[in-house]
Amino acid sequence: MPGVLATAQVPLLTIIIAFLFFRRLQGGATVAPFLLSLAIFALGFAGLGISLFPYIVPDSITIWDAAAPERSQLFMLVGTVVIMPMILAYTGWSYWVFRGKVGTHGYH
Repeated sequence: MPGVLATAQVPLLTIIIAFLFFRRLQGGATVAPFLLSLAIFALGFAGLGISLFPYIVPDSITIWDAAAPERSQLFMLVGTVVIMPMILAYTGWSYWVFRGKVGTHGYH
């Protein structure tokens, strides 16, 4: 019973956000429906994760059985911490360099 009370929040939030989504969609807003649809998408993944936890392959392989060794995960973490800021900086720089270069008609 306590597990049901904890996991019942995802469907409840999905219903509330779907209601808000359709209300904002009828109102003619653009940003709110987009953000609410992202929230519904994230809640779908959260529901899937909660329903399968702790199994990756139902009834056979758990998350801990499928995980890579700790040293491999640490190696990937260090690589991500070093490379991700470089990727974000280069993307930001390229957007800064090419700002205002495209006319009103777009890329076509």
